[in-house]
Order: sequence, then structure tokens, then C-alpha cells
Amino acid sequence: MADHATSPSQPCQTTHDEHKLPLTLLQLLSNTVIIYQSAPYLPVYSLLALGATSKAFQSLIHHTPGVFRHLDLTRCKAAQFDIAPIDHGGEVWRNVQLDENLTEDDFYGGPLLGIFHALRRQNILQDVHTLILDGLSVTSDLVQEIICHDSFNVRILSIQNVRYLNERKLQQVLRYVIRPTRPPNVPRLEGLYLFGTSGDMSPTASRRTNPLSASGDSIDTEGGGAQWYGKRGRVVKKSQHIGWASTIMACRGIISFDTVACNGPRHWPPVTATDGEGPIPWYRLRAVYVQPQIAVYAVGGCCKCNTAPEGLSEFGKSPLENFPLLAPHPLHTSTVRSAKTPTEDASDMKLLVRCIECLRNRYCDSCHKWWCEDCYETPEHAPNDTGPLHFREAGENMLDGNQPTAAKVYTDFSFGLNWKAYHYLARSDMMLLG
Repeated sequence: MADHATSPSQPCQTTHDEHKLPLTLLQLLSNTVIIYQSAPYLPVYSLLALGATSKAFQSLIHHTPGVFRHLDLTRCKAAQFDIAPIDHGGEVWRNVQLDENLTEDDFYGGPLLGIFHALRRQNILQDVHTLILDGLSVTSDLVQEIICHDSFNVRILSIQNVRYLNERKLQQVLRYVIRPTRPPNVPRLEGLYLFGTSGDMSPTASRRTNPLSASGDSIDTEGGGAQWYGKRGRVVKKSQHIGWASTIMACRGIISFDTVACNGPRHWPPVTATDGEGPIPWYRLRAVYVQPQIAVYAVGGCCKCNTAPEGLSEFGKSPLENFPLLAPHPLHTSTVRSAKTPTEDASDMKLLVRCIECLRNRYCDSCHKWWCEDCYETPEHAPNDTGPLHFREAGENMLDGNQPTAAKVYTDFSFGLNWKAYHYLARSDMMLLG
């Protein structure tokens, strides 16, 4: 009787389960974890189109925190600048006759200014913490507005491979916003991607979120650090970076960049014989002092002593200011620590970076081995005195940010020419040309 009583109810339960409606998209995205993880992968126009479908989606998209936190405008068609420059006779821009009072920065920054104005009207702009503008038309005045205007709240800004950017003026803007008399909590900007290439920011090399970080913040860790920790050689392809080293040093602890200033011993303040007892290393002499330069090469420890005079920076133990921002950009956080965290175990990640001058004549570009200033032994006489010297024009040398000492900068690639002979040849060349 018990089996006979319960058997009629069994088919009814099965029928009820079969006709149960599936989970709707609105219910799925109402889960804050799902929408928080999915929103950075969607372009802004897709999010706005989804919010325009119904009042429920509009409330979800515009009132959920973090939906517009990561804004990538590189794929936005309205942000592209594909018309000829002003000097080529252009008289119409976006079907509007140009105003004679329109400045050059207003013209080239017009597409992005229009987008920012539209986002400001919809109360979206203040929610953007990571802004990606790689490859677009970005002027120094536009960057100044992003950094200084109250309507922006950008923490991480990427302007790699942008066009029409006046870098000298941008350096002045950065030095102004970090002035000692700046207001509290200014600037809001914490990280600036400038020296890398947009090719390093492949979406397939996305980062993985680690919610159990030591600081309590979720940290994206996948895909970061391959260009600094995973290989040896030149990691900064940008060649024209004159003046940026001093700006990076001035911004230390306030704004981080995707490179750091070289800390080689030849950049240290020079010493004289009266400054201390004992012999003075050759690289501390005033004659070989090198002005600040940005680090463009990632090298390991010296092939002989496995270290360097300045020491190696170890992530997690050394100051965070010693490390550059890593590619790709963090998707799910907008903190500098997240952008600097390497992929592999951070406790084993040691970093040593140098500029070109701090590796000249002591670095092999084939096997990436090098000798530090203490281990490299300079011979008393060059073994190839009669051999030809390789040289390159001073103009090419200036592209690396170096100041040539003569019209031609000579380099002995056989490592046989010590630094004393180097300066002697340079002075002799200047006398011959004079």
C-alpha cells in the first residue's frame, strides 16, 4: 500500500522539473562575482547596449560597482583618428566646420574628448579606474585633464604607442602634479604605461586573480613579468626617451611606470680621494659619471660573482618602487602592486635592470652574459691595437638617450679597449675634427 500511495506522485515531480525555466541572463549577471569577472572582457559599447535593452538591465549595468572600472577604448571606432593632419588642408572634422580658434591639441584630442563628455553625462567616467588608450590620438593636454580634472578617477593609465603626444610637455605635467605643495590625495594616478608596446598587451595573456594576497587585495598574477623576469636582453623597445629618467626618479613612490631608472654604480654621486679612505673604484670617479637613464635591459647577476654592485631587487622584500609595471594590464584590479606582481613565485623573482651605458663593452648580446664593474678586468694594453674599430654615428647614439663625447662614438666589440683608451680616442677625434 505504501508503494501504491507514493507512485502517483513520482511522475508529477518529474514533469515539474522538466518544465522548470532555465536561468536567465539577468539572473546570471545579477551575481556580482560573475559580472565583476566578465565586464573587463566586454567593450564599453556592448555594456551600454546591454543596459539599453530594459530597465532591469539598465539598473544592473549602471548601478553595479566595478562594471566600468576597466575601460579599454582601443577597440572603440569612435576613438579612432583616421583623417589627415591639419597642415594637409583638412577643413572638416566629423561634418563640423573647424573653428579658427581650435588648437592643435583640441583637434587631435577631439575624438577622445567627445567620448569622455558622453561618459561624463551618463555618470560613468568617475567609475573608471583603469583606462587603456594604446595606439590612439592622445595629446599632452588630454593626459593633463585625465590626471588633474576632478571628474576622472583613473589609477592606471596606458598610453603606449599613442600619436601626437608631446612628451616634453607631459614630463612638465607630471612634475607639476607631484610638486611638494600639491593638495592631499593628489594625484590619483598611480601607474603609467608608456614605454612598452601594445603588442605586449595581448588579451590571451590575461592575468589570474589571486584573492588571497598578503595585502588583502585581489591580485592578478597570470601573464605578468615575462618581458622582465622570463628573458634576458632588451625589454624596452622605445628608443627616444631623453629626459624621462629624471622624471621617473622625481615620481618615485608617487607614480610608477612600466620601466625604472637605472641604478648602476656609474649613476651614483661621484666621490673624490678626500671623501673616504682606501682606493676608490673606477666607476665612482667623476670622469666616468653618467647622467640618469632609464633601464632598458633585463640581465641576471654577473656571470662571475652572480650579483652586481647595486644588488638584485627581490620582489616581496625590496621596496616596491624598484620594480616596473608589468604587461598585460591587470583586468580585475587597479592597484600598482597588482600591476607589478610577476607570474611565477614572487619569493624567487629577482630583478636586475641596466641602461645601455652601464653594460657597454661588458655585455654579450648573443648569450646575454655580462660582467659587473668589479669583476671585469680591463687589460693594460688593448690586444687588438692594430685592428679596426667599430663605430656608429653620434646621431644613432643619441636615440638611446646618451650624450656623445665626440662626433663619432667608438666601441670596441672585442672588449679589448678599456675606458681610459676610450676617452683618449674620443678627445683625439675631437682635436682632429676641430
